[in-house]
Amino acid sequence: MERHVPGPGRHSGLRGRGSECALLDDLVASVRRGESRSLVLKGEAGIGKTALLEYLIASTSDLTVVRAVGVQSDMELAFASLHQLCGPLLDTLETLPSPQRHAMEVVFGLSAGEAPDRFLVGLAVLSLFSEAAEQRPLLCVVDDAQWLDRPSAHVLVSAARRLKADSVVLLLAERQPDEPSQFSGLPELALEGLSDASARQLFGALIPGRVDECILARVVAEARGNPRALLEFLAGVSPADFAGGLGPSAGLPRHGVDEDLRARFGRLPDDSWRLLLLAAAEPVGDPAMIWRAAAALGIPMDAAEPLEADGLLSLDSRVLFGRPLLRCVVYGMASKRERRHAHRALADVMNQAANRDRRAWHRAQAAAGPDDEIALELDGCAATVRERAGLAAAAAVLERAAMLTLEAGLRVDRALRAAAAKIEAADPDAAAKLVVTAELGATDHALRHRVERSRAQIVSAMRRGNDATELLVTAAQQLEATEPAIARDTYLEAVASALRAGHFCSRGTDEIASAARLGPPALQPPRAADLLLDAFTVRLTKSYEDAVEPVRRALDALACSSLDEQGVRWLGLGCRLANDLWDDETWHALTARQLEWAREADALRAGRRRF
Repeated sequence: MERHVPGPGRHSGLRGRGSECALLDDLVASVRRGESRSLVLKGEAGIGKTALLEYLIASTSDLTVVRAVGVQSDMELAFASLHQLCGPLLDTLETLPSPQRHAMEVVFGLSAGEAPDRFLVGLAVLSLFSEAAEQRPLLCVVDDAQWLDRPSAHVLVSAARRLKADSVVLLLAERQPDEPSQFSGLPELALEGLSDASARQLFGALIPGRVDECILARVVAEARGNPRALLEFLAGVSPADFAGGLGPSAGLPRHGVDEDLRARFGRLPDDSWRLLLLAAAEPVGDPAMIWRAAAALGIPMDAAEPLEADGLLSLDSRVLFGRPLLRCVVYGMASKRERRHAHRALADVMNQAANRDRRAWHRAQAAAGPDDEIALELDGCAATVRERAGLAAAAAVLERAAMLTLEAGLRVDRALRAAAAKIEAADPDAAAKLVVTAELGATDHALRHRVERSRAQIVSAMRRGNDATELLVTAAQQLEATEPAIARDTYLEAVASALRAGHFCSRGTDEIASAARLGPPALQPPRAADLLLDAFTVRLTKSYEDAVEPVRRALDALACSSLDEQGVRWLGLGCRLANDLWDDETWHALTARQLEWAREADALRAGRRRF
């Protein structure tokens, strides 16, 4: 569960747990007033009990804190948990009455003797708590209390029932027991799952950017309000992994998968396993789609019975796994051949008009090797995917299209477009790999110059100031003869890089502006980027008075530019020029346009740009 910085009296320390945090804050407030309290937190594994304990500990720096954690293997060791909890308090052991002191000495192995009476040990623990609370309020925290050894549990219950005005709070967290609890009779707080809205907020905090709404709804439904279920599924996942529901890494088994689970999959009948894989490969959870694909593969309907009986899969109004991670584990355990068959069956039964992009993705995943027809279809879906699922998903689609392309020049072009999208999606490492792919197929000077420009853009995205500026200037000069418009854009990128690097950049902005003036002129009519470059060359090489008019023309053009990637990519530089003119109104207008586009287009990198 995501943590914010907590403090006394703050009730929003954990996402979706405002009321629970408020109750714990009030509990500690009572202890600070000299009262005693006890509480048992109950809930299923992963529901957030430990997170609430940590929240309380972090917000009680003025209290003495002692804690213990139940260990299943120690349940047969008498008083094992009491050793953890009371060990830090033994420096006051000498103040206890003799019978209580002797009982504790025997429990802790400090003296020989027969096993002491549990009631006497309970009184000794109560005395230790009271002595510690004389100095400052005491917080006793026990996690995984369902695994406390029975003698320790009895002693703590006995002490809790006798706490009065001792400034002591005893807080236990217990997994919802199948049998009667050892702590029956103590005040309880049952933790329910997160609400749908809170689960979505947690998802958004872990996976920034836009995600296909259908896939998001399915993941949230499978998590069933359990924060750990979301956390274990999303560990190491990026927005690109949701391009078609399962991206390049989302299908790989990760931590949290035990051998018992793998064994359960291994015992499934063959038809049940194939049905389970179909469900894993279909990202939305559409039962009609899965049953049509199953029929095409000859899978009978009764293949679902073992899956539902074992709690692995529910095929109702929506197809849901027992927890989100199971989908990844199933997909990762399947062979490549099995995955291709599943995706091919799904693509074959999918309505092309209604699900063009999803069908193209399934066809791409079913391809055993390069296929220009599928690559063309997938490339044509990139804009739709971007609108529905965000820039990271569109970048993943372009990447897959590039990998499926045989024709060298087209493969280079798609790889470079995918790299540009990866940069905008704040994933320069993936962009660098795509540039390597493009470089292998760049057989002429024009393509190689575009490759060098992409490499320079990646270095710039990684904020390697001086290196990036030098590479961008070199790339701009190389492109002047073959791609004059791209060359001018690259000079603008070099200016932006130099402004970011400041005095760390060995090549000054005036030097870059002079190089740009010697470069190709703007095409007619000039674009906003052309007017902006001309404004910068004048601003950086001539007087302020000479620059006012060209700067004003550039700002007017930027204000009227279309709200798309090409229209807004230079707004940050425009803000810099608006500052030079002391034009706050234009600065605010350009900034608002940039933020509006970043939110709508899901450009994760836009918020990190600094010119």
